[in-house]
Amino acid sequence: MNALEMKVANLVELSKVEVGYEEIPSIAPNEVLIKVEAVGICGSDIHYYKHGHIGKRTVQYPHIQGHECAGTVVEVGSHVTKFSIGDRVAVEPGVPCRTCEKCRSGKYNLCDEVVFLSTPPYKGTLRQYINHPEDYVFSIPDSLTFEEATLAEPLSVGIHALNRANLKPGMKVLIMGMGPVGLMAVAATNYFNAEEIAVTDMVSHKLEVAKSLGATQTIEVSKQEIVENYFDVVIETSGAEQALASAVNSLKKGGKLVSIGFPRQQNVTLDLTTMLQKEIDLLTVYRYANAFPLAIKILNKLKDITSNIITSTYVLDDISGAMEKACETHLDTIKVIVYLNESSL
Repeated sequence: MNALEMKVANLVELSKVEVGYEEIPSIAPNEVLIKVEAVGICGSDIHYYKHGHIGKRTVQYPHIQGHECAGTVVEVGSHVTKFSIGDRVAVEPGVPCRTCEKCRSGKYNLCDEVVFLSTPPYKGTLRQYINHPEDYVFSIPDSLTFEEATLAEPLSVGIHALNRANLKPGMKVLIMGMGPVGLMAVAATNYFNAEEIAVTDMVSHKLEVAKSLGATQTIEVSKQEIVENYFDVVIETSGAEQALASAVNSLKKGGKLVSIGFPRQQNVTLDLTTMLQKEIDLLTVYRYANAFPLAIKILNKLKDITSNIITSTYVLDDISGAMEKACETHLDTIKVIVYLNESSL
């Protein structure tokens, strides 16, 4: 590796990732160059790693994954006004066109031209340096570690879900599935002052972490039943048919089902008859829009708790181990962090 090269993690085939080398990217006038300090492994990374696609989006090998990212600004473009060299930042990975109807109406997450880091064919953040437009980069306080700051991305999904549900203080909320997005949704729901926050999972450790983030009731689904006709809002994070059926049954009349998780199959069955009789609103979530600043604020408030979500850390040279560990979602593994510019831990 020469002075102008950086290490990258190349997904070269299904379930096989190798360390390679690329040139450090140059920057446009409106961009900053970021030395990537920490990247969180996301559920979508696991999908691409194990299956090679999500829906119709298919990996073209080699592919660089990762989009939950924080780091340090090391170079600024000539038109950049928000940042200076040395600033600590978190990266919002989706950059839209900014001019289409969806962008101009504030729904830029639905922009047809969005460039989203790690979504094929775009490179992700599992590389030592990335270039990114300054308006999708956000300062983080010194009190927040880089690894904690990577959680701004999944937390933004939870915030967007609550915005879609129009959550009000005093509502009763059920959040199904305590992976990183589900846990971050618990943190956001607590911040939004829900009256009750019930959570479900099959792993008791994850339920305990949820309780530390503000859950008022934990339900280990293999041992306990979910109360029916009770909740104002259900946030479902797995996409599993059985979970969606339970969500419909648990909602009171006029309740809202917010679906976040991608199902394993293209089509799933919903009990539309019951949904009609209860007049349930079905809302879906695709990424997020205008949520990152609030996510960073919530993380800074809860920094001593959210660190419980980070269960394993790896360096880039051990990226294979990091990906395999991230796949152990049925165990105590919650969030795996990769350090991009450290040679050992």
